[in-house]
Amino acid sequence: MLDLRPMMTAAKAASRQAAVLDTAVKNQALLALANAIGARRAELQAANAEDLAAAERAGLPAPLRDRLALTDSVLAAMVDGLRDIAAQPDPVGEIGELRRRPNGLLVGRMRIPLGVVAIIYESRPNVTVDAAALCLKAGNAVVLRGGSEAFHSNQALGRLMGEVLERLGLPPALVTVIPTPDRAVMAELLKLDDLVDLVIPRGGKELIRFVAEHSRIPVIKHFEGVCHTYLDASADPEVAVPVVVNAKAQRPATCNATETLLIHAAAVETCLVPVIQALLAAAVEIRACERTRQALRAHGVTAERIVPAQASDFGCEFLDHILAVKVVDDYAAAVAHIQTYGSSHTEAIVTRDHATAMRFIRDIGSSTVIVNASTRFADGQQLGLGAEIGISTTKLHAFGPMGARELTTQKFVVFGEGQTRT
Repeated sequence: MLDLRPMMTAAKAASRQAAVLDTAVKNQALLALANAIGARRAELQAANAEDLAAAERAGLPAPLRDRLALTDSVLAAMVDGLRDIAAQPDPVGEIGELRRRPNGLLVGRMRIPLGVVAIIYESRPNVTVDAAALCLKAGNAVVLRGGSEAFHSNQALGRLMGEVLERLGLPPALVTVIPTPDRAVMAELLKLDDLVDLVIPRGGKELIRFVAEHSRIPVIKHFEGVCHTYLDASADPEVAVPVVVNAKAQRPATCNATETLLIHAAAVETCLVPVIQALLAAAVEIRACERTRQALRAHGVTAERIVPAQASDFGCEFLDHILAVKVVDDYAAAVAHIQTYGSSHTEAIVTRDHATAMRFIRDIGSSTVIVNASTRFADGQQLGLGAEIGISTTKLHAFGPMGARELTTQKFVVFGEGQTRT
């Protein structure tokens, strides 16, 4: 089995260099990487083609193969993300919360890197570049262990990043892509708490549970995305239809896709039929509660893709063109459903009532709460972070999409003029 300790020791040493890198040097590396991805697109897509072919042979579902593909648009988004991160303020060294104590001491808090951050993830090879870029911007070294389904893509991206860093005189160990998909190596990585400072797992329930149960290193969980969209009593159907269809059908295999639609009983007459018809046109299977089915039948809406919902459909992350739909009596019932079945990821409300919208954002404790827009906006790049290392559903120490700032911590700094404690 691969001996990780020498690699992690090199990453630890590199993290100390990263912590004191000048902002201009970090930005230069990010822009150089963006240029290299553009210049070597064919090479990266050739490696990705090997993974896509293997995924098809293995019978990986189409939505998951979609997440795996390094298309021209995905590569362009990676390049844009790198440039966005380079353009952002550097969080490292920022001093805030300065206050003067009665004894004259000036006390503040400075942002500092975390050290070595390990990312364990499945599919989506663009995560490899996003994670490396954000860790570099935040002054960290990063260790990347992707899934076996993206092995060739990740190795190609890792080689490219190492070459760019070395060309700029930076230690290649700032970005370490583990060169084996062996799960036993992942278990060994989770024991190296003397060399790795934080682990962020991104993937399915089994991966998250494995990491949480086996890690000696602090873990920030990127758990499943059981996201809800709630159509309130005053929901405008002209807003509800495009928002719901986008939230479910644009990219259903992503963690910020809506998995359950809740409809206030008072909105059934105005919103239910146009929303369901639009979803059916987008090839979405509707798993409907009995009240939903009755209302649709009353309006003459029937289809093979409208099926009775089972209890297990609520709280399920389908990651496919499948949507659970439920009519609720009132606002309180919608909130109670979300609190029971949600995963603290993202929830959205469609309403014309400002007071209800403000109440919703207070009552819902998920990491992202959205008013009159698609849950698909719960994404680091869409929210102005340039990219994201993940969407934390753990409230410590970061919650929601994590950018460079969330990959730092704070230390106290104290400025005195000779004060002594009595």
